Amino acid sequence: MGKQLLFSTSVELVKVPADAVVYITAQGNYSLVKTAGGDEYLLTKKLGDVESRLSSMTDNNRCSFVRIGKSLIINCNFISYIHTAQKKLVMSDSRTFRHELSASREALRLLKEVLEEEGTII
Repeated sequence: MGKQLLFSTSVELVKVPADAVVYITAQGNYSLVKTAGGDEYLLTKKLGDVESRLSSMTDNNRCSFVRIGKSLIINCNFISYIHTAQKKLVMSDSRTFRHELSASREALRLLKEVLEEEGTII
């Protein structure tokens, strides 16, 4: 079994496989987690706090979770499409879900650089 994340909402604790988390977005003082299975969890943590916890769990040798701009953390394993000019990022598993997200050109350019440094771009 892969890494598990334990999320705290206002009324429950939920254990979710890390590889099922597609992205996490800021919602004011809260963070909204979206999973590959379509579940959503509103966390009682700011996005910066979530980012700190995720970074302590990340394997430094590969892209897992990356902060994109001020309001978004993505799981690089679900990146399907990046279009910097249109400020568009598509997250998909190519079968069951597709999420189209907006991000700044600068944030997407930096994301492409991270992926290039890893050698994952041909």
